[in-house]
Amino acid sequence: MKIERSKKLISYWVFVGVGMIIIQVLLGGITRLSGSGLSITEWKPIMGALPPMNETQWQQALEQYKQIAQFKYINNHFVLSDFKFIFFWEWFHRLWARLIAVAFVIPFVYFIIKKHIKKEMVNPLIILVLLGALEGAIGWIMVKSGLNDENVYVNHIKLAIHFLSAMFIISYAWVFAISLRVSKEDFIINPKLKKFTIGLIVLLAIQLMYGAFMAGLKAANVAPTWPTINGMIMPDTMLKKGLVDALLFNKIAIHFIHRLLAYIVLVVVIIWFMKARKQNSATLFNRTKNYPLIFVITQVVLGIAALLTSPQIVMGSFGIFEWIALLHQLVGMLLLLSLVANVYLIRRG
Repeated sequence: MKIERSKKLISYWVFVGVGMIIIQVLLGGITRLSGSGLSITEWKPIMGALPPMNETQWQQALEQYKQIAQFKYINNHFVLSDFKFIFFWEWFHRLWARLIAVAFVIPFVYFIIKKHIKKEMVNPLIILVLLGALEGAIGWIMVKSGLNDENVYVNHIKLAIHFLSAMFIISYAWVFAISLRVSKEDFIINPKLKKFTIGLIVLLAIQLMYGAFMAGLKAANVAPTWPTINGMIMPDTMLKKGLVDALLFNKIAIHFIHRLLAYIVLVVVIIWFMKARKQNSATLFNRTKNYPLIFVITQVVLGIAALLTSPQIVMGSFGIFEWIALLHQLVGMLLLLSLVANVYLIRRG
């Protein structure tokens, strides 16, 4: 079935947006891994697009950074050149968010004028705008959690909320774009597999949340061994302060949970693939059903590599661990999107 031109144009536009958001999340990863996230202590949505333009402005920005705990307890050796390095990544992360907004507004106006945006497309696009604004607000709330005299990093729970909300936006935009391109012949009917896939996505979302906890708490190198955790199957200090502490705050416990969930996700994706491979009625699904297995295996390998290279972490540098961790984050997003695409293609009836 020929897809009308308007749907093609809008889908290409939204697919570009998905790619830009993925890049934005990766820039957030670079910002976190390089220790840059708290370098800009103000939120100026308009004027903040420009970095300091002269020596006086740079010194003022550095003085503001000197007021927070991260400088006082970790980076008090920083000179202006060090500060400029971390400032760049946080500034670029925020700049890219502004570019996403521009990449939305300008084509949106053009498509409105050319009447490419149909009635059924309006609500999803409005929802995307609202979600994007909410994500920006969540990001600033997260940053503010580290702008004080006590916390040297942002709150890991708020970091997880920021990350998961970005994953929701990407998934929503991804489904919207796919919906404009597929035809009835691309769907398969399998209520049980649909339910199984939804459950798998929920499981993966929990795993991604614990990945964000790991990142926020800098928990990778508390157990840089594999397959054991510092010679143990289960850390003996996991429940020392109770279940809530183990689930949300204890570094070694969160490390253990993240590993355990990784193995569970791997096994469940293999089971899902065995079920999905029995479906051969739709050409598109015959391709998309392979991706979750490819991505989950890659994700596990990268996770193990990140653990084993975590002793090489050097504050303020970007080495092999940081690159592997960034790839680990990318593949995690691709795994999620592959499952989201498949759950859209599977119908209950």
